[in-house]
Amino acid sequence: MSPLDWLILLLPLPLLFLISLATRRYITGVADFLTGRRAAGRYLVCVSQGTASMGLVSAVAFFEMFYQAGTAINWWGNLYLPASLMVALTGFVVYRYRETRVMTMAQFFEVRYSRKFRIFMGVLAVLSGVVNYGIFPAVNAHFFIYYCHLPRVLHVGPLATPTFPLLLALFLSLALCMVLLGGQLQQMLADCLEGVLSGILFIIVAAAILYEFSFHQMYVAMASAPPGRSLLNPFDTGHMRNFNIYYVLIGVIAGVYTVMSWQGNQGFNAAPANPHEAKMANILGNWRGLTRNLVFTLLALAAVTYMKNPAFAPQAAVVRAQLHGIANPTLRVQETVPVALSHLLPAGVKGCFAAMMFLMMLAVDISYLHSWGSIFVQDVVLPLRREPLRPTTHLHLLRGSITGVAVFAFFFSLLFRQTQYIFMFFAITGAIYLGGSGAVIIGGLYWRRGTTAAAWATMGIGSSVAVFGIVAPYIWPAFPINGQYMFGLAMGGSCVTYVALSLATGRRHETARRLNKASRASGVPFNMERMLHRGVYARSEDMVQAQAKAGLAGWKRILLGFDEHFTRGDKIISAGFFGWSMFFFAGFVVITLINLVHPWPDRLWWQWGLVGIYLAIILTPLTTIWFTWGALRDLRRFFQTLRVRRVDERDDGRVIGHRNADEVPASGGADAPAAPPAPAARESTTHA
Repeated sequence: MSPLDWLILLLPLPLLFLISLATRRYITGVADFLTGRRAAGRYLVCVSQGTASMGLVSAVAFFEMFYQAGTAINWWGNLYLPASLMVALTGFVVYRYRETRVMTMAQFFEVRYSRKFRIFMGVLAVLSGVVNYGIFPAVNAHFFIYYCHLPRVLHVGPLATPTFPLLLALFLSLALCMVLLGGQLQQMLADCLEGVLSGILFIIVAAAILYEFSFHQMYVAMASAPPGRSLLNPFDTGHMRNFNIYYVLIGVIAGVYTVMSWQGNQGFNAAPANPHEAKMANILGNWRGLTRNLVFTLLALAAVTYMKNPAFAPQAAVVRAQLHGIANPTLRVQETVPVALSHLLPAGVKGCFAAMMFLMMLAVDISYLHSWGSIFVQDVVLPLRREPLRPTTHLHLLRGSITGVAVFAFFFSLLFRQTQYIFMFFAITGAIYLGGSGAVIIGGLYWRRGTTAAAWATMGIGSSVAVFGIVAPYIWPAFPINGQYMFGLAMGGSCVTYVALSLATGRRHETARRLNKASRASGVPFNMERMLHRGVYARSEDMVQAQAKAGLAGWKRILLGFDEHFTRGDKIISAGFFGWSMFFFAGFVVITLINLVHPWPDRLWWQWGLVGIYLAIILTPLTTIWFTWGALRDLRRFFQTLRVRRVDERDDGRVIGHRNADEVPASGGADAPAAPPAPAARESTTHA
């Protein structure tokens, strides 16, 4: 790294700390620290959450997968396009979750099921989450060691200290300081800034790669794979054991099943100003992904070209020699693309890429520290107490818990030896929680007759299958089922269990209720209107002004996600996303059918891939300008709201009688409305 590269890398850091200090004065209560006072607009949520959800570790995992499977695996990813349309345009799970006004997913579980189930899910989420996060600092440190060509041991006078633990401590300390100062408020603002800066850096890096390498050079490298392991032809990947069509199919199902299940970004789920803003942020996130996907694909293509195109054989030999010095074979594969990029990127651009990865690393570290530390306090400690915590004590506990997560991550990364692909590790550790939680979340939000007994059994099945998948390879080294397949088994078993037991226990409780032998919460259908704050239970601050009459054409609601709250701009955004997705899905269907009859050569597969790259190149600068403007506009509105909106001290995550504590009147029954009836507040029944 040249002095210019180091300057570019370190330049954003002082600005991020200034943001952390500036947001501290706005932390007046628990709702500020956990949800940003529920005041964020769509662009602020979209840009900041997008930055926090795609970190350095995800980029390295993508590079690792791409080097093994190329663009061939992406072809089958087109199967997810209709599902992603449905999820985004209907606001599936996202809309209803925001309607509940909970701070964490486990708080929703207490509202919907029971307090004991909340505590259990809080413990399970934290265990799954912190183990999953445990390798993040290690991946981060290894990336910068090999990309920046740092020495393995630093010598300071007579002292010799390994670089790896020093970087672990440094990176975790930076993220910890920022999150402790400002919580979710700081996280959104810093991540928004990081997202804007990263968008600009994306363009610089992408332009440099397109200048350094021709598409023909990329094609020669991609077409060099042996039969059965094609990097271009999705019908010639029969020898791919891990990253194959079955891996993608399970991922497609998981993409719908696990919407909002993973709680690594839980603060963002509750931060939107209202359910409509949450829905629009989710739609916009798909547009913003164009820039991110383009630059990482180009980076991976550049690395493959550098390593596999004969024209760069001397340079590739230098990279292989450096990789040969890495003793751990898993780590050697993981660092192949980063080491290649460290050699092929020119000065200045190398610093831009390092800065981009550094910002992404901080965003995810802050998000995960905040999430798992907060969930432990909110969903394990808080429900066990009979009396509410004072706001200052509550904030001290949150900060202490977040610090504990950082300490755990440091030692886990220091001691744990990686032996499998990052995505496979994610799949199996995440499945401990995700395997059953998807069914419990979807059933709880959409089905009145889902029961607490079914929720318990569902999580038991999902978690057991996942734990078996973790333990089995150690008992049986040749265990033939990888983490992704075990995840698929956990999802299938959980869905069947939830539906079957809800029907069975619901009928039994209903019979007992008729015989006057049932308890209060037996088999009576759950009050969904109250939980979702609809009708007489509506909250004035969550209301959205209707832009059109409720009688919109049915096809517009179903296909484009339009409702009475959509402005003209909202309709353009949704329709554009629909058109973009359906163009590529139609191409996927037609080309797949053609190849079943007349298989394409690698050249044609490459040319079709270039269509998407060219379109993304055109749209990337436009989306960067668009989202930068939107984020700055939302930031101004965000601070205006913070100045006028007060924090209710009761809004701290407690649940009383299946209702959030701040919604329970000082006097009145359990079903007393939280606010006077508001005709405009009741949402369309087409909302997911």
